[in-house]
Amino acid sequence: MKSDLRYQLAEKMAGEITLSDSPGKALKKWRMSFNVPPGVLAERLGVSPSVISDYESGRRKSPGTAVVGKIVDTLIAIDEDQGGKSIKKFSRILYSDFEDGEVIYDLHDYASPVPLADFAEAIEGQLIAGSLDQALYGYTVINSLNAILQLSSNEFNRIYGWSTERALIFADVSNGKSPMVAIRVTPFKPRCVILQGLVPEQVHPLVPTLADKDRISVLCTSLGVESIIKILREKPW
Repeated sequence: MKSDLRYQLAEKMAGEITLSDSPGKALKKWRMSFNVPPGVLAERLGVSPSVISDYESGRRKSPGTAVVGKIVDTLIAIDEDQGGKSIKKFSRILYSDFEDGEVIYDLHDYASPVPLADFAEAIEGQLIAGSLDQALYGYTVINSLNAILQLSSNEFNRIYGWSTERALIFADVSNGKSPMVAIRVTPFKPRCVILQGLVPEQVHPLVPTLADKDRISVLCTSLGVESIIKILREKPW
C-alpha cells in the first residue's frame, strides 16, 4: 500500500478517535469498519479481549495517543494481511474525484453512534423494511439518477464515506427499486437506505425483499432534499 495513503488513513482514524467525545465508541466504529473481531485485534496487540471491550464500552480510561496509534496501525496491518479490502475502499474515498452536487448532495460522518430511530424521527422517515433498532455512524444524500447512471460498482462504494454503518439517502427516486438493485450488486452494504420523495404506497413491492436479503433497513420520507440536509446539519449528533 502506498505510504502516503497509509499515513493519511491512519491520521484520519487516530484523529477521530482521539478527538471524539466518546473515544471508545469511535474506536469500535473503526474496528467494525475494518471487520476485525475484538479477539483478533486483542491477539495482535498482545492484550486480553476484555481490554478492547473495556476501551470500547468506556469502562476503561480512554487510551492515550500512543495507544490509539498502535491500535490504528494494527487494524490497518490486519487488513493488509487479508488483502487490503477495506483499505482499498477507503483509498477511493481519500482520492475521490466526485464533483460537488453531481452525485453527492451532502455527506457526514459521526464519531459516536446515532440511533436510527432518532434519525428517522428527525427526517419524518417511515419504516418499509428491517428494524429501527440500529445505530448509524453517518449519512450520505445522493443524487439517485446520477449515481446509478454514472458510477461503476467500484465507484459506487465511495458514497459510503468512512463507514458503511450509515444511511444512504437516495433523492428523487421513482419507486426505490433501482437503488436497491444497485446496492445488491456491490460488495458493501449500508445500515439503512432512505428513499426520498416517496410515501409507503409508492415504494416498489420488490424493495422489502431486496432489503431483507442484505439485512438493510429501508425507510421513505416525503421531505424535500434541502429540508433533510438542513435538519441533519443542525442536529448536534
